[in-house]
Order: sequence, then structure tokens, then C-alpha cells
Amino acid sequence: MAEANRKNNRSNFRKNKPQSEYEQRIIDLARVTRVMAGGKRLRFRACVALGDRKGKIGWAVAKGADVAIAVSKAANKAKKYMVKIRLVDETIPHKVEAKFKAAQVMLKPAVKGTGIIAGGAVRQILELAGIPNIYSKILGGSNKISNIQATLKALSMLKYPEDNLANDLVEESVENGNEEEKSERDLDKEEELYNEQKKLLRKEGIDEESQKKSKLLKK
Repeated sequence: MAEANRKNNRSNFRKNKPQSEYEQRIIDLARVTRVMAGGKRLRFRACVALGDRKGKIGWAVAKGADVAIAVSKAANKAKKYMVKIRLVDETIPHKVEAKFKAAQVMLKPAVKGTGIIAGGAVRQILELAGIPNIYSKILGGSNKISNIQATLKALSMLKYPEDNLANDLVEESVENGNEEEKSERDLDKEEELYNEQKKLLRKEGIDEESQKKSKLLKK
């Protein structure tokens, strides 16, 4: 009876355990050693990526004495540095290439129904980000961490039509402001020149009325 109760408690705990909103994947796992005074110290390095398949993606690298510790540390770190990606017609808006160290990645939009055509760590990042249709190609090295950074750099370089429209509106308003300012400056300059001319005529003893009389006599 006691064993049955324990099993029921465990199953209830698993059911009631809160599930994370992000899907987690271990991209790379390696053993690393450090030479100390007493010998070599063995640790584990984990590269973990998180995503909600709705445009949010993040990744991080962490070390720990155990694999579980390294993975949990990397996952907690990745949650702090999430990136949001927007889609246009279930793909990216345009072709983009990015380079990070020796890694170089190319991303290209694809039509509906194409799926994710990618390999290695790039594919896992695109799947976690929730991009349904995309072409990609690794043009540089094969280091997984460098390829992840190149992929996220490429995704951050994407430009959207509404952003371009907003920039055009800002530039147009700035140009209009500059033209208005220029016309005001021209008017001020003309007024200054007119006042200086009047001062010079007064110094010479010539008034505006005498100028008008001389013009009438000439006619």
C-alpha cells in the first residue's frame, strides 16, 4: 500500500508540475578540463537554446560540475536574453547574410509549404523561433556556437516595410522643417540687407522721398 501511495504521489507531482512556456534544446555538450595546482578539474559546458515557436528565441552557454547543473544554468541565462522575430507571410521578409568570426550564414525567404531547409544548429534555432518556411545555408565554419550567433545576427538584421515607411516619413518631415527654416533665414537676410541699405542712404543724406522725387523728374 505504501509503495502504491508513493507511485500515486509521484504521478500527481509530475502532472501538477508547471510546464515551461519555452521549448528547450541542448545544442552542444562538451567536457572541459582546467589544469589546477592539484591536477586537472573536469567540468561540463552546455550550449542551450530556448524558443516558444512564436518568434521568441534565446540561447546561452554555461559550465557546471554536472551536466544537469550546466544545462539548468544555461537555460536560466538564456531566458534573460530573448530576441523577438517578426514574420511576413510565414517567412522572413528578405534575403540576408551574416558573418560571425569564421561562421557565415545565409537566410532566404520561402513560399508556403516549403518548410525549414536548414541543417545543424541553424535548423534548431529556426525551429525554436517558429519560422515555418525558410531556406538557409552555412557558408563558413562548422562551429555550432559561432553558427548560432551568425544566425541570430542575420535575424536581427531583417528590415520590415512599415519600418522603412516610418523612416521615410521622419526624413520627409526633417526635410520640410529644413526648407521652412531656410525660407525664414532668407527673409531675415533680406530684411537685414534692406535695413543696411537704408542706413547707408541716410549717411549720404539721401532719403527715400528725395529718391522718389528724382525718379518722377526723370520720367
